[in-house]
Amino acid sequence: MTAATAAMRDAFGTALLELGATCPDLVVLDADVATSTRTSAFGKKYPERFFNVGVAEANMTDIAAGFATCGLRPVVSTFGLFLSLKCADQIRNIIAYNNLPVVLAGNYAGFSDSYDGASHQAILDISILRAMPNMAVIVPGDAVELRQALEFALKRNGPTYLRICRNPTPVLFDDAPPFEFGRVRKLRDGSDLTIAVSGVPTFMAIEAARRLAARGVSVDLLEVSTLKPVDAQALVESASKTGRVLTVEEHTIVGGAGGAIAEAISSRCRAVIDRLGIEDCFGESGDYVLLLEKYGISSLNIERRADALLERTRP
Repeated sequence: MTAATAAMRDAFGTALLELGATCPDLVVLDADVATSTRTSAFGKKYPERFFNVGVAEANMTDIAAGFATCGLRPVVSTFGLFLSLKCADQIRNIIAYNNLPVVLAGNYAGFSDSYDGASHQAILDISILRAMPNMAVIVPGDAVELRQALEFALKRNGPTYLRICRNPTPVLFDDAPPFEFGRVRKLRDGSDLTIAVSGVPTFMAIEAARRLAARGVSVDLLEVSTLKPVDAQALVESASKTGRVLTVEEHTIVGGAGGAIAEAISSRCRAVIDRLGIEDCFGESGDYVLLLEKYGISSLNIERRADALLERTRP
């Protein structure tokens, strides 16, 4: 991990500009938040391929579906909460049902729209989108992986939900092998405990694993950026080896990454599983980092939960 930080939303905006030159079928739709989601630069450079529909997210989703039936590659961009809730009916019935190649870019995900509070915080978007047939769900761990995932999603023949954080986070994968759809990224090899992390908390899990290693705990550390389809084989191999799995996410533990990982493991092997994330509750207004810490998403809490899991008897 480097000391550099970068915001996924900035990487998203830059990537759209670059891909606009190489992908002539790319069109971008936004719902009056283009400055926030960073699609505004694409709109200025390619005004004929940019559509600001105003505060009409559901309509925007249907327009994107229509574009997709004409051979275009639409990217729908707005806040993750609005995509997963206001557009759920249109996404299900028009995009997912018809398996259309639309990229759904859910910005300001997790607690990252921190000061706007519970009304704007997307902490259940994965649960909703993951349940839709034909939908792929990608939760990048940093800005580098976000760029690579977007490029992949634009080539995929089906709908893809791409989860994007607002705030700067550590750059983790600048010199790493590129993102592979449907594959777990192994960050550390170990035998005592599996930590399977998704999204922003990846850098926290890396730090926690380092501290655990310094105390003699061997961590098998997996970054799970593709939550649908999840890499069941890699997860089961790790869980079979360690017998204990701690999942970490910036999302409710009801149906999120922890749920996807537990589903993959529990039907294939025996392991003790603990899920660290947002409990069954709403968020609140406040500083992003402080909110993460209050709701238990921190490297120290990952370490504490790992210690507690290590005390449990293997199945």
